[in-house]
Amino acid sequence: MKSAKWIHTAAAALLALWLAAGAGSLEARAPSSSAADSASAVELVRAAVANEVAAGNDDSTKHMFRSRKQSPQGSQTRLYVETRTAMAGMTIAYNDHPLTSEQMRNEAARLDELVANPEQLKRKHSQEQETAEHTLRIVKALPEAFLYDYDRDESGTASLGKDGGQLVRLKFRPNPDYHPPSHVEDVLVGMQGVVVIDPVAKRIAVIDGTLFKEVSFGWGILGHLDKGGHFLVEQRDVGDGSWDIAHMSLNFTGRILLFKALAIKSDETFNDFRRVPADTTFTQGVEMLKAEEAKLTQARAESAKSDTSPH
Repeated sequence: MKSAKWIHTAAAALLALWLAAGAGSLEARAPSSSAADSASAVELVRAAVANEVAAGNDDSTKHMFRSRKQSPQGSQTRLYVETRTAMAGMTIAYNDHPLTSEQMRNEAARLDELVANPEQLKRKHSQEQETAEHTLRIVKALPEAFLYDYDRDESGTASLGKDGGQLVRLKFRPNPDYHPPSHVEDVLVGMQGVVVIDPVAKRIAVIDGTLFKEVSFGWGILGHLDKGGHFLVEQRDVGDGSWDIAHMSLNFTGRILLFKALAIKSDETFNDFRRVPADTTFTQGVEMLKAEEAKLTQARAESAKSDTSPH
């Protein structure tokens, strides 16, 4: 199962919508604008969900990539490598400034400790698996949790879906007959918005959702998310036939365990996807991160030297 990229809090159910991804069903064509109806819309969703679930269970495609996350506290830029054990990640900049030598040593030491501590790495792997399992539960619930209506066709771009490809935009709203089987799916009953699907690849390109009412978790005991919470997730073909997240924006408030305030506000972009071997170990992933950071440091040094040299 692919390693999860984001872990934590009651909002994990929302983030999990996009931590899986690939294989298909149904005929590879879009419903016509005039003939599209609720039945064909939900069948398109079912086909895309089948692909997302299949890709979430597929360990054969792994990448190195970069993320930049903006929050009220500032920005953080990280490098990631998906490995067969867990996700290896390294921070390389804060507020678009490279780490100091001391900060970089701390990052390297943190990664070395994970490599040298099998129990700690095992716990990390376990956390990621748990989130991935929540992912699949959320994704599998999408066809039943919502009612879908055709909205319009639109075109994919280099940063959304597949460049030049046709996309189908559907509106969704809660299905009154849906009953969440666990608190993992509770968030779906208070959400409405739009989903954009590539009807040929059968992949979800966008989910843009808003909470139109307060949503409780675990009968309110575990906590709640406030009305008005919003998330936007965009996915695209990263250039090798596989799809991954390109952009995620989250804005939620609420409470956990009745008394602990929850506030999530961030905007994160993902780019520079490069395929790595499917059998990459965590140790090898860490070495890839260190090598990539060294290349970036060298490139900055050469650029600075060029800028200060006489012309």
